[in-house]
Amino acid sequence: MCNSSYTHDRKSGAGPLPWLRAAIFVSVCLSAATASLASVRFSDLVDFHQTTGYNPYSQLIQGFDGKLYGTTSEGGAQNAGTVFKVSSTGRLFTLYSFCSLPGCADGRFPQTALVQGSDGDFYGVTQAGGANDDGTIFKINKRGKLTTLYSFCSLSKCADGSAPYGPLVENADGEFLGTTSADGAQNGGTVFKISRRGVLTTLHSFCSKSKCADGNSPTHGLLLADDGNFYGTTGEGGAAGVGTVFKITPTGKLTTLYSFCPQTGCTDGDYPYAGLIQATDGNLYGTTVFGGTQGGGSVFKLTLEGKLTTLYSFCIQAACADGEHPYAGLVQGTSGNFYGITTEGGATLKPPKIFGTYGTIFKITPRGKFTTLYDFCSQASCADGEFPYGELIQATDGRFYGTTLYGGDLSCTMGCGTIYRMAAGLGPFVQTQPRSGAVGAAVVIQGTNLQGATSVTFNGTAANFTVISGAEIKTTVPEGATTGRVEVTTPEGTLSSNVLFRVINNQSR
Repeated sequence: MCNSSYTHDRKSGAGPLPWLRAAIFVSVCLSAATASLASVRFSDLVDFHQTTGYNPYSQLIQGFDGKLYGTTSEGGAQNAGTVFKVSSTGRLFTLYSFCSLPGCADGRFPQTALVQGSDGDFYGVTQAGGANDDGTIFKINKRGKLTTLYSFCSLSKCADGSAPYGPLVENADGEFLGTTSADGAQNGGTVFKISRRGVLTTLHSFCSKSKCADGNSPTHGLLLADDGNFYGTTGEGGAAGVGTVFKITPTGKLTTLYSFCPQTGCTDGDYPYAGLIQATDGNLYGTTVFGGTQGGGSVFKLTLEGKLTTLYSFCIQAACADGEHPYAGLVQGTSGNFYGITTEGGATLKPPKIFGTYGTIFKITPRGKFTTLYDFCSQASCADGEFPYGELIQATDGRFYGTTLYGGDLSCTMGCGTIYRMAAGLGPFVQTQPRSGAVGAAVVIQGTNLQGATSVTFNGTAANFTVISGAEIKTTVPEGATTGRVEVTTPEGTLSSNVLFRVINNQSR
């Protein structure tokens, strides 16, 4: 291996959709390349093993209490996956083991991130199990009490959809929206809405247009954008059959914004498996698994009007040292740059294995300047993890956290997976849940070391607040507030929110 500037601090049944599982094995890079250009601090926080749950596909989330929460797709008491939380020191707590009820009525094989609702409970989906073994929607509280809200394929011919893979998103009314990857009225998957009482409404069934021009098989959840609409991707369908970006209104009117592969060789990318983010410039950003100029996937920017710009095509470096096949989406850091992972590729050279190479962490500027920050499997026996799958998050301590599907503890065939942490020189900040609201709306502010806070402001307007813990403040949007940054003043200084808080006019709702 080339010299690197990394500093290390060590401390089966489930899987992607069948057609996706086959695609994972398609491309293998076999050679090493140059080491990372960036100096970062990478550390292993958790090594999963068979007794705790293993092989985490999902992104982590930061709870109101400052701890990290997520799911494993396998393992646990019934080997059907778990819900877990992790402390800042890497202590792992299993909150729930799926398939604890007869017939796995509570679900099995969760493969996506949780979302913490405004009520403080966590909501998520399983891709199988439930009353019909076609997946569930569940709620779980911080003590680990799980309630199944809905079992998919409960309607005739599975008109309500099946196999949900994407995370849920909460709307302003306290309902949750999500997608199913299969079935629905046209067998192309669905967009749905569900109340906290478990009443499900199908907003759109994909493949409703000829040749699935409206998209087919969404494999991620939705983004609630600042305009009040929801945006998402489909992995198939569209004009060329290789995926779309769509907009859907709260009432279910769907518009296809972009169909991938209108260019020869799909140089704009194809198969957008991951979800989208809305950056501070108002545009949408995402990734495609395949396509681009070298076929290794791409990073793209898309305006809300549907104009696409390809920012980067993977596998342009020798032996794909820059990575390839980004199954995960992006996160915009407080630096304004974007951070992401590739599932394969990278500069690490190891003996041949199923996947050949092991994945990377990268940074890319809004103008497309690309830097590899870390190559997985840099440690002996891939103790640092390999095959990262879920998106990174930037926690309020300023550091990035993520999971690897394999590597780490070797009690599993390819390693049980890991949780890792990466410091990239960014400082602490605060974030709000939700990101928008009308005057008087309740808001949770998450942060680090918030004890002793003396002031909370919304774009300069002071708000009343209550400090719940060092990680959580409860407040309401004050009279006279306007759209802008939320700031919290503590004895150690002033922390600013990572994104603008959008103040909604009550009359516009």
